[in-house]
Amino acid sequence: MKIIAGLGNPGAQYENTPHSAGFEAVDMIAAQAGVSWSEKRAFKAMTAKCVLAGVQTLLVKPLTYMNLSGEAVAPIVGYANATPADLIVVHDDIDMPLGRLRVRKGGSCGGHNGVRNIIERLGTPDFVRIKIGVGKDRADVTGHVLGKFPPDARKVAEAAEEAAAKAAASVVSEGVEKAMNAWNCWRCDGAERR
Repeated sequence: MKIIAGLGNPGAQYENTPHSAGFEAVDMIAAQAGVSWSEKRAFKAMTAKCVLAGVQTLLVKPLTYMNLSGEAVAPIVGYANATPADLIVVHDDIDMPLGRLRVRKGGSCGGHNGVRNIIERLGTPDFVRIKIGVGKDRADVTGHVLGKFPPDARKVAEAAEEAAAKAAASVVSEGVEKAMNAWNCWRCDGAERR
């Protein structure tokens, strides 16, 4: 089984914000697969089961708020009899320009507190990450990631979230190396839309 965890903050006030880009990407996967979310209180998460490219896949949205994402993700990995190698985490990245995408396996948390908490709870950084570039306001990082996208930026963000959903499916169906080759050059500027 593969697990795709989209990171974000629960609650309507955080919808359409940079920090909830991961939530929106896995929502797109669920919608395309025709599956519904259900709350799993024991795991502090919303989950949905689907099949991607013939592979049983569990979609996860932690309800712990971003900085404690590992409190939900790590127990689910164990419960599903999965390993960190079966985990794909989709999240925002303020160090990448808005509309860029990056797939990578392992490495540091890159300053992302949700990823840091997952690494701490799993005891390893060896899982796949799909990073969605959301840009950065150096004067107000917190306000930027928790604030709403302006309309033009929202369109770019939605395209990047859709690409991240496709990249996650690509990791499941073709493996991380092929997904990296296919998606790490992607950007939403019209030149490389898929």
